[in-house]
Amino acid sequence: MFYTVVVIVSLVLALCLRVFVITSIISIPSWSMDPAVMAGDRLIVTKLIPGPRIFKNIRQIRIDGKVQTKRFNGIRKVRRNDILVFNHPYSAGWEKIDMDLNVFYLKRCVALPGDTFSIENGIYSVNNCPDSIGCFFRQQLLSEKSQDDFQPNIWKCFPYDTVHYQWNIKDFGPLYVPASGATIVLDTFNYLLYKRLIEYETDKILFVKDGFVYADDEKISGYTFKLNYYFMAGDQIFDSSDSRYWGMLPKDCIIGKAILVWRSTDKTTGKTRWNRFFKIIK
Repeated sequence: MFYTVVVIVSLVLALCLRVFVITSIISIPSWSMDPAVMAGDRLIVTKLIPGPRIFKNIRQIRIDGKVQTKRFNGIRKVRRNDILVFNHPYSAGWEKIDMDLNVFYLKRCVALPGDTFSIENGIYSVNNCPDSIGCFFRQQLLSEKSQDDFQPNIWKCFPYDTVHYQWNIKDFGPLYVPASGATIVLDTFNYLLYKRLIEYETDKILFVKDGFVYADDEKISGYTFKLNYYFMAGDQIFDSSDSRYWGMLPKDCIIGKAILVWRSTDKTTGKTRWNRFFKIIK
């Protein structure tokens, strides 16, 4: 009986630890975060930043096509340059935010809720932030390149509008990243930037008609956001599917902050990379 109780308690503690504190990412498949995180690294992720996330309804995770979550308070909020693990916000096409619980991304947070993010001649910047953000030496390399050095699908960026926002990977923004409780004025230009976010929060369809923005049948001129959003970027900026292409990340999608490499295998040779064991992720 004693041993049965010990086993049950151990299993419960292990489950609570996994759900509320830390988890392990089996193996990173791509080089998009090189050199901070390399393909073949196995990571420890803390859920205490920004706080553990649970699903509201275990039996029916998806309600009306949306993943329902609840997040507990963590030890601190996300900071710029934190490397986060998150569920990809799109599972079926790019028209609608629909969290994919089977796809995990690893990117660096380069803009927080309330920030205004820009890329000027390849260099990332945030309003009122003097520090460098993201992988700076690759941004410097990008500043030396021209449009002719890239395929169109790499060069062009969110929101893929050739009339009002001809943004690309060298010149992007300024883009306001919404914070919970923040209100923006909506017009027929900037609705393109926030359309999918507002549709995600309201389950209404945004469109323009006769020079006005509508949410379903209601004419709207502004919107107050319910959630916090983040702008995520890969360190390997020449080969990274990140917020430059698919837009801003809802806080709902965040699993936690990557903190440690606990094992690493070279994807090319299959050999163990001993020098990366217990490497702290920065």
